[in-house]
Amino acid sequence: MLPPKLVRRLVLAPLVLVVTIALLVLLPGLVILAAAASPLLPGRWRALRLLWFALVWLAMESVALFACLALWVASGFGGRLSSEPYLERHYALMRWWLAVVFRVASRTFRLRIEIEEPELTPEEAGARLTRPVIVLSRHAGPGDSFLLVHHLLSRYQRKPRIVMKAALQFDPSLDVVINRLPNAFVPARRGAGNLVIKEIERLAAGLGPTGALVIFPEGGNFTPRRRLRAIRLLEERRLAEEAAKARAMEHLLPPKPGGALAAIEAAPTADVIFVAHTGLEHVVTVGDVWRALPMEQVLKARWWRVPAAEVPTDREAQVDWLYAWWAQIDLWISDHRPTALPRKDRQVGVAVQPES
Repeated sequence: MLPPKLVRRLVLAPLVLVVTIALLVLLPGLVILAAAASPLLPGRWRALRLLWFALVWLAMESVALFACLALWVASGFGGRLSSEPYLERHYALMRWWLAVVFRVASRTFRLRIEIEEPELTPEEAGARLTRPVIVLSRHAGPGDSFLLVHHLLSRYQRKPRIVMKAALQFDPSLDVVINRLPNAFVPARRGAGNLVIKEIERLAAGLGPTGALVIFPEGGNFTPRRRLRAIRLLEERRLAEEAAKARAMEHLLPPKPGGALAAIEAAPTADVIFVAHTGLEHVVTVGDVWRALPMEQVLKARWWRVPAAEVPTDREAQVDWLYAWWAQIDLWISDHRPTALPRKDRQVGVAVQPES
């Protein structure tokens, strides 16, 4: 159960600083233990790399919390936090934070992210600058969310809006920054569907030219058990056609059309961007980070843009259209599994490739 806001601010936020200091004090001993444990784990020096990344993450959390405190004081102890200048400052903080964490992660784990995008025609260049977008992405753990938001903030200079699970507010810096921006946290419980739809409609209705509403239509991370359960639920609801389409997809859960279609209806001038990616689908829990965080790999992603004028307007046609795109994403995932980083390749970071 999520603690009240006051408890999170007075207990969880200071706890980050305490843990960071403790880690620094214990660092020599932890380095020895990590070096001893690394041969027992897959990949070269995995434990040492994870220790370094954990230290950077905690340090960045502490910096973000101090920056948020400074912004709160400068805004008149919170009086002007909702004004446009302070919203811009919080987006800038997010952009800087994610850029640093992404750069450290890429170099520490020797990852290269290859992102294939639509060809940069004059029309595409203009749309990137002037049109709001609804981003419909595969959901495969928190890593994909960080990469997606980082790309929107840094490459496109967008202002992302996201509907997230309330439990993510256990992360103190995420809790503070995201709650100060136009986003929404929703409880992960049965019967919360209507609340999610209302929040999506609220955020979509306020999209400006640089806005980007991020939605994960699957509603959760893929597992074989969840896939079978989702297919069974479609069959129980007598949605035989959708169940058949879901059964044909190997890597994705069937999309839940309610949120995506609500966003399209609330923001009819927004283009739709579909996002596929591979490489982080097995990294969901802390244990997964320890065992399965990719190292020395090329991770791949693909973005498609659908102009608003090409989005179907009839609801039944929209559902078919969404399933057709999900089938295309599933096929792309099958053909673009992550690969090992070439030994001769010493570069790390992002490689963006135009559409061929």
